[in-house]
Amino acid sequence: MKGNVKNNRKIPGMLYILISFVPWVVYWVLCGMGNMLGVVIPLVIILLLIIPQICRRDFNLMDVTSLLYFSIATTATFIFNLNIFVEKSGFLGYFTLFLMALFSLIIKQPYTLQVSKRDYPEIYWKEKSFLAINNIITGVWAVIFIANATIFLLLDIPFTIILSNTLIALGIAFSIVFPLKAPAYFASKEFKKYDWSVEVTQKLKGENEYDVIIVGSGIAGLTCGALLSKRGYKVLVLEQHYQVGGYCSSFKRRDFVFNAGVSDVSGLWEKGPIAYLLRELGLKREDLFVRNTIRYVFKDEEVEVQNLEEFMRKLSDMFPEEKENIYAFFDEAKKAYEECYKDAEAYGIPLPAELIVKVFGAKKLLDYPKEHPHFYDWMNKTFRQKLDEYFKNEDLKTLLGALLGYIGTEADKTPASNALTAVVSYYIHGGYFPRGGAQRFANSLKEVIEGHGGKVLLRHKADKILIGNGKVEGIKVGDKVFRASIVVANANAKTTFLELVGEKHLDARFIEYLKTLKMSPSCFAVFLGVDADLTEYPTIVVDLDDGYYVVINSNADSSLAPNGKASVTILTLANYHDFPERGTEEYLQKKKEFAEMLIKKAEKVIPDLSKRIIVQDAATPKTFERYTSMPEGAIYAFDQSIDTKRPYFKTPIRGLYLASASTFPGGGIEAVVISGMICANDICNWEVKQ
Repeated sequence: MKGNVKNNRKIPGMLYILISFVPWVVYWVLCGMGNMLGVVIPLVIILLLIIPQICRRDFNLMDVTSLLYFSIATTATFIFNLNIFVEKSGFLGYFTLFLMALFSLIIKQPYTLQVSKRDYPEIYWKEKSFLAINNIITGVWAVIFIANATIFLLLDIPFTIILSNTLIALGIAFSIVFPLKAPAYFASKEFKKYDWSVEVTQKLKGENEYDVIIVGSGIAGLTCGALLSKRGYKVLVLEQHYQVGGYCSSFKRRDFVFNAGVSDVSGLWEKGPIAYLLRELGLKREDLFVRNTIRYVFKDEEVEVQNLEEFMRKLSDMFPEEKENIYAFFDEAKKAYEECYKDAEAYGIPLPAELIVKVFGAKKLLDYPKEHPHFYDWMNKTFRQKLDEYFKNEDLKTLLGALLGYIGTEADKTPASNALTAVVSYYIHGGYFPRGGAQRFANSLKEVIEGHGGKVLLRHKADKILIGNGKVEGIKVGDKVFRASIVVANANAKTTFLELVGEKHLDARFIEYLKTLKMSPSCFAVFLGVDADLTEYPTIVVDLDDGYYVVINSNADSSLAPNGKASVTILTLANYHDFPERGTEEYLQKKKEFAEMLIKKAEKVIPDLSKRIIVQDAATPKTFERYTSMPEGAIYAFDQSIDTKRPYFKTPIRGLYLASASTFPGGGIEAVVISGMICANDICNWEVKQ
C-alpha cells in the first residue's frame, strides 16, 4: 500500500487496549470477592471481543491469551471443582499476562505493536524505531505484570489493590507519553552530545581575529562563508590552492577551458537549495547555470529527451510491457521528491531527523511520516527495492540507475532517498552546467564573501586547528596564527580530525570510528581540446554499455572553446589503489594507457575523436588527491552506501563544524550546498541575521 496514509481504525489503540483489560478487571473484582462467576463473565466478554477478530482474521494476542486463560479457568472451576483460579486470581492473571508479553518479545512481535497500528498510518509500521518503541512499551508492561504477580503472591489486601493499580496507572501514562517523545529522543540522543553552542560576539576585532574561520574553499565552505558574510559575520577563508572551488573549479589549456569534475548540477529548480542560495545572495541562476542536454547509450540504443514527459514516453516505447509501471513509478517519485522539500521554505533545505527536532520540535518529527508518506517510504528502502516494487525488466532498472555514478554506489546498496535526490531528480527537473565553467560559480561565492568584508587567502594551507580546553581557538598557518571561536572545516573529516586536530584531543572510540570510514570511489578524467564542431551532440552522453561519460563543455557554453572547436571531458569511476605512485614510470604508463582506452571508447559516441585532438591532459585519482587534499582522490568523500554513517556536522570539539561531503547529506554540488547552509544557519542559531 504505497504511501497510503488512510487509517480505518474505529477505536483508538489505547482505548482498545483498555477494552481488552475489561475482562481482567471484572475477573479480579469478582474473584476478589470470592465469586466464581468471576471466571465465567470474563469468558463471555472476551468471546464478544474475539468474534469480530475471527471475521477479520486479525487476532489481538492479548485477547487470544484472555480467551485461552478464561476457558481453562472456567473448565477447572466448574468441571474439575478447582478453586485456584478464584483464590489466586491476582497472581495467576498477572503471571499469565507477563508470559504473554514475554512471548511476544521473544517472537519479535511485541503485543502492543498491533494495538499501536491503530493509532499510526501504515507508513510507520516497518520503521525500526516504531518496532523499538513497542518493544520498550511491551517490556515495561512485562515488568509491571510480573511485579503485580509478585505483589499478589506476597502481600494482602489493601496493599495488593493499591500497589497493582498504581503500577497499571503508571503503565498507561507511560504508554501514552513515551510514543510521543521517543522518536525525538532516539533521533537526538547521540547528536545532543555534540550540540554545543558558541556565542559569537560581533564586535571590533584585531587584524587576525575573526568570528568564523573556514578551512578550505570547496562549495560547502564558500556557501557557508557567503551566507555568514552577508549576515554580518567577520569571515576568513583559508585555501591551500591558488584558486577556490575544490572539485568545482576550472583550468585552461591553451584556449580550451575544462572543469575539474563538475558538469551536471541539480538543486536549481524553483525550490532547490542552490536556487534558494542564489536568491539569498542576490545572484541569478541564468547568469551562472545553463540547462544540460543529455543522451543515454544503452545496448547501442540512444535515449535523448528534454523533459520528464518525453523520458517516460521514450521508456514506454522501449519497454511497452512496463508502460503503466513507468508512469506510476515517476508519479510516486515526483510526489516523494516534492515532499522532501515540503518544509524547505524556512531555510531552503531538507533537514536530517536530529535537526528537525532541534529546529521545529519533537512533534514535527513524530508527524514526519504521515506528512511525508511517499518520501518516508523511500527513506526506508534501497533504490533496488523501489525499482523491484515497480518493474520486472532488468534492462529498464539498469537504465533508470544510469546516473548512479553521481553517487558512486550500486542500486542494492544505495538508500532510495539518496537515489531520489541525487539521481531521479535529474529525470524530474534536469541538470545544469556551470556557465563560464565551474570556476565561475565558485568565484561568485568568493566575491560575495569579499564584497561583505570577508577575506579569502589563497596558498594558505592550514597546519593546525588550535584547541584549548576542548574548544577551538584558531588556526595555525606556518608562522601565522588566526584567532576565532568557530572554525568550519571544509576539508575531509579524516584530514580534519587526524591531521589538523590531532588524536590527543579526541576520544579513542571516535578515532576508531573515523578510521573505519571507507572512502568513496574516485574517477579518471581525460580532457581534450578537439578540432571539430560537435554542436550536433548533446552536452552529456552517458554510455551505460561501456561505463563512461562524455561531457562536451563547449556545447553548454561556447566560450569554453575557440570557434569551430570543442572542449571535451571523458570521465569514468576509478579505484585509487589501481594507480602506482605519482611520478614513477609505471604511473605515467598506466595514466597513458587509461587515457587511450577512454578515448577509444568515446569514439563509439564521437567517431574519429582521436584524430581531432589538439590538446590533451588527464587526471587520475592521485591527481585529484594532490590538488584537493582529498584522501584517495575520493569524489564523494566517504562511501555513500547504506553501510556508511557520516559524521555529524557538529563535532566533539566545541566550536568546530564540518561543512563538506563528509557530513550530511553527502557528495555532489547540491548536497554540499545543503551542508554549508546547515552550518551557516546553526552558527546563526537558526535565526537569519540581516
